[in-house]
Amino acid sequence: MSAFESLKFFGPELVLTIFILIVAFTDFFYRGRPDRKRMVITDASLTGVVLSMAAAILMADGGSRLIFFGMTAADGFAVFFKILLAGAVLLVGLISYRSSEVSDSEIGEFHVFLLALLLGMNLLASAANLLMIYLALEFVSIASYILTGSKRNDRASSEAALKYVIYGAFASGIMLFGMSYLYGLFGSLDLVALQSAIPERLAAASGTELLYLKATLAVAAVMVFAGFGYKIAAVPFHMWCPDVYQGAPTPITALLSVAPKAAGFAILMRFFFGTFTSAVAPFSVTTLDVPWLWVLGLVSAVTMTVGNLTAIQQTNLKRLLAYSSIAHAGYILMGVVALSEEGMFSVLFYLAVYLFMNLGAFFVILSVREKTGSEDIETYRGLGQREPFTAALFAIFLFSLAGLPPLAGFIGKFYLFAAVIKQASYWYYVLAVVGIVNSVVGLYYYARIIKAMYLEKSEDTSPVGILAFHKVLLFILVVPTLVLGLFWEPLQRGVSNSLSIAGTPVAAETSDEIQSPLAKAERD
Repeated sequence: MSAFESLKFFGPELVLTIFILIVAFTDFFYRGRPDRKRMVITDASLTGVVLSMAAAILMADGGSRLIFFGMTAADGFAVFFKILLAGAVLLVGLISYRSSEVSDSEIGEFHVFLLALLLGMNLLASAANLLMIYLALEFVSIASYILTGSKRNDRASSEAALKYVIYGAFASGIMLFGMSYLYGLFGSLDLVALQSAIPERLAAASGTELLYLKATLAVAAVMVFAGFGYKIAAVPFHMWCPDVYQGAPTPITALLSVAPKAAGFAILMRFFFGTFTSAVAPFSVTTLDVPWLWVLGLVSAVTMTVGNLTAIQQTNLKRLLAYSSIAHAGYILMGVVALSEEGMFSVLFYLAVYLFMNLGAFFVILSVREKTGSEDIETYRGLGQREPFTAALFAIFLFSLAGLPPLAGFIGKFYLFAAVIKQASYWYYVLAVVGIVNSVVGLYYYARIIKAMYLEKSEDTSPVGILAFHKVLLFILVVPTLVLGLFWEPLQRGVSNSLSIAGTPVAAETSDEIQSPLAKAERD
C-alpha cells in the first residue's frame, strides 16, 4: 500500500504529531500566569490523547492490512494497544496535573515528551518490520529516559535516568545485532517475509550448512528477545527496573509500569507470531530444534519468582511495586508461552485489567507522598483510620494485584492459567503450579501493606489530607477493578475482536473453551 493510501489508517499517529507541535508552540509562546499555563497545556495535551484514542476506535472494524509498504500494520491487535496505551497516558496526564513532582516551569516539556512517548508506543505496537521495530523501540526509550530524569535538581531522578540509558543502550545494541543476523541470513526485514523465508531456507539446507543456520538463528532469536525482555522487565533483563521506578517522578513511574510494558508485550507477540509461526502449524514453533516454549516458560517462571521473592524484602513502596511489576511480567509471559489463541487472548485481557489496578496502586502512593513526602511502608501505618476512603481503595487495588476474587485481577489470572493448562502437557502444568505458588507469595507482601494500614497504629492520628481531585481519580480506577471482576463480558468481546494480526494466521476469535457461556450462545 502506497504512503498516501496508508495515511487514512494512520489517524492516531497523525493526531499525536499535530498535538505535539501544538503543545510545544503553546509552551514557547504562552505568557500567562504559571498556573493558567499549566492548565492550558494539560488541556491541550489530554485533548490530543483523547482524539488519538477516538481515531483508534474508528479504525476498530477496518480489517487487517500492512501499510507504508509493509513497515507497519493496521489491524485489530494494533488498535487494541493504541486504545489501551492512550488510556494509560490520559490517566497519568490527569494525575500529573496536581503533582508537585512536575513543576510549572517544566510542564510544557513534560507533556511534549508524554505525547511523544505515546506516539512511539503506538508505532512499536504496530511495527511489522525489523527496522521499524528498532526505531520505534528507540523512540519509546528516549522519551522514557527524558521523562525519568525530568526532575533536574533531584539526584535520584538523574541517577535513575542514567541507569535507564545505560541498560537501554546495551539491550538495544544486542537486539540490533540479532536483527542484523536475521537480515543477513534471510535477506528481509519484514516479519511476514521472514515467516516464509525461514522454513524455506532451512528446508533447502543440509549437513554443516543446516547446522550453521540453526545455530545462528538461535543466537539471533535470543538477541532479539533481549531487547524485548528489557522493555517488559523480564529476568535477567530487569536490573534497571527498581532503581528507575524509585528515582523517577511518581506519575512517570506509574506510566512506565503499565504502558511501555504493554507495548513491549505487543511487539514480542507480533514478532513471535509473525516470524516463528507457519500457516501449516500456526502455534508450534518448530523452525529450530530448540524447545523455544520451554525456554520462554523458564524465563516466565524465573521472572515471577525473582520478582515476588525480592519484593518481600522491600520497605519502599515504589521499589516493592517495581518488583511486583517484574513478577506480573512473568505471569503475562505465561500467556505468550501458551502460543495459542487462548494465550494471546489472556495476555491482552490481563494487560487491560492490569492497567486499572496497577495505576490505582501507584496513584495512591503519589497521593500520600504529596502530603507526607514519604514512600515507605511505615508512612501507611494507621492509614485506615486517618484516610479510610483512600486506604479502602488501596486495599482493593492490592487484592486485585494478588488475584483474589471477585476482583478483575482474579479473572485476568484465571484466563492466563486456563491458557497454560489447556496445553495439557507436563511442562505447562509445572509452569501453572509455579504461577499459583508465586501468587500466594505475592499475597504475602501485599498483605504487609494492608496490615500496616489497618492493624498498626501511627503516632500521628490526624487526617493526611488527600486531595479531593486525587480521590476522584482513584474512584474512577477502582470502579473497573471491581466491575470487571463480576461483569467482564464486554471486555472479553473487545479483546476477542482484537486478535487479528496482519500477515499471520491468527484467528479473530478465541476458542470456545475459554469463552463464557453467554459468548458461546451468541456465537452459536
